[in-house]
Amino acid sequence: MDYTKWLRSKVGHEKVILVFAGGCLFDDAGRVLLQRRGDSNKWGFPGGAIELGETPEKAAVRELREETGLEVAVESLIGIYTDTDMRYPNGDEAHSICIVYKLRALSGELTCDNVETVELKYFDIDKLPEMFCKQHEEIKATLVKLVQ
Repeated sequence: MDYTKWLRSKVGHEKVILVFAGGCLFDDAGRVLLQRRGDSNKWGFPGGAIELGETPEKAAVRELREETGLEVAVESLIGIYTDTDMRYPNGDEAHSICIVYKLRALSGELTCDNVETVELKYFDIDKLPEMFCKQHEEIKATLVKLVQ
């Protein structure tokens, strides 16, 4: 079941609270994986909405598999980001809560679905591009502090 689609069928574009989970996946060189999003063509950390009955950890693992083709495991919590109101290109509005984990790759190879994800690339922490929203800019700032 796609909770967000179900919810939107009831409330349309009205502002709702949505909870997201995602993660930061690092390669052996310490670079972090970013996703160029299909909805905005801007960079962000892979992740998505938590479905009903799903834990944030399971959502992060599922979203990484769907958006990158990789099987991952959760290592630790990076942070919870709560102060963001979003307006999406389709007009949907949300107050967004995002739970972000440090992830470890288990298997698979990077693949883009060319819908949600149009490009995947590892970036040096000190060379991260502008992110698609304030919340992901806050996650980026956390990562920069962690490596200093």
